[in-house]
Amino acid sequence: MNRAMRAAATGLLPPLDPMDATPLYRQVGDRFRHAIASGRLKPGDRVPAARALAAELGLARGTIESAYASLVAEGYFETRGQAGTVVAPGLKLATATPAPPPRVVDAFPTDFRPDSILPLQMGLPALDAFPRKIWARLGARCVRAMQPAQMVHPPVPGLPALRDAIATYLQVSRGIDCRPAQVIITSGYRQSLALIAHAVLTAGDRVWTEDPGYPPTRELLRDMGITTVPVRVDGEGMVVDEGVAKAPGARAAVITPGHQSPLCVSLALSRRLALLAWATRHEAWIVEDDYDGEYRYASRPLPSLKSLDRDDRVIYAGTFSKVLLPGLRLAYLVVPESQVPRFGHVASVYSGASPWLTQAIVSAFVAEGHFARHIQRMRRLYAERRATTIAAFADVLGERVSIDTPPGGMHVILRLPSAPGSDRALVARLRAAGLYAEAMSDWTHDGDGAAAILVGFTNVASAAEARALAHRVRDLL
Repeated sequence: MNRAMRAAATGLLPPLDPMDATPLYRQVGDRFRHAIASGRLKPGDRVPAARALAAELGLARGTIESAYASLVAEGYFETRGQAGTVVAPGLKLATATPAPPPRVVDAFPTDFRPDSILPLQMGLPALDAFPRKIWARLGARCVRAMQPAQMVHPPVPGLPALRDAIATYLQVSRGIDCRPAQVIITSGYRQSLALIAHAVLTAGDRVWTEDPGYPPTRELLRDMGITTVPVRVDGEGMVVDEGVAKAPGARAAVITPGHQSPLCVSLALSRRLALLAWATRHEAWIVEDDYDGEYRYASRPLPSLKSLDRDDRVIYAGTFSKVLLPGLRLAYLVVPESQVPRFGHVASVYSGASPWLTQAIVSAFVAEGHFARHIQRMRRLYAERRATTIAAFADVLGERVSIDTPPGGMHVILRLPSAPGSDRALVARLRAAGLYAEAMSDWTHDGDGAAAILVGFTNVASAAEARALAHRVRDLL
């Protein structure tokens, strides 16, 4: 629909009323005059052909032609033969002071992590290192092979080829013994968590969450009427004994054991075993969010919590956002075998399947070994960029901050000597200057954590860039 049709269809313009004494051709003309006066249509804009607008408005073609003739006579329109009709290019309107437009509240407020690409952006893989040529080749091949069956709605739990590829990959790389039937494809972590909540939780349940921890986890659970119980995180991960003391009968625990989000520590083996034992005793569920478990730099990646699960209490959540691209909107769950029918039902009710083409490309990318090689390359690259970023910031910022050096993850933590909550003010200054950071205070349950900011390093491409960014941060401290 072009600008003229949009202007004619908007509810802000006078409606057509066949019962009105004003002829319909005149009412149509009034719509265009209103659109021109309000600036929705500008001099030189093309207007729809009379035949097209007549069909759009359900009027006789002669009615529209009479309206156009009147507007041409009044100097609003100019006809150009086969080139159509346009708003008169030389039209000059009276410059009355326009009334302020009504304030419209955006139904989609600024997210916790805005969609942007800023220096030091968190959660973004190295965009410059994405294997575009391989991706393009696989994409072209999948498009050429597309059959009518692939042009309709894809299977709700995901493409069989992708589910099979994920199950095979997890068996080899993460030590997870699962069947493809246990894998459910989702559009991201939030949808994964929502499916889990619908499948095994009910409003009023209590769920352990990490403190500090990923804010959207708390937000989504609370929005579904589930009570979140903050459990402290220290150098060995979630303090399981504290969770048992606070809420022994909780229905679930949501945890990031590989690289705790945001502290990047790993859950100690003794605590992993204690958490599994608690879940078995109370028939509770453990949601393992393994969002970037592949990225550990001090040693080999730790085995997943799911690989230690002998009683089928762990629901494993993985994603392609951190290892490939967030724009894919592709993640997955591995659900306990006993829960496959339940999750299948819930997915059929609440989930819209991810696009077939995206799934087909990713399944080929995984099955042909590109995924494993890409992770190996990214692990080496991120280790280099992490070291470069830490060295530059330590040198430039000196004693003004202390820098955490955890063994894995995709961001670093700059701890400030100032009071709790001051990190929000610094983040506001950084954002205003075009730099990305997140305040540790926003990741805590009560919003009153130690002053620190989180910055990403994965797209810091050189030592010179790292030093330049460090200088910009120093100037805003």
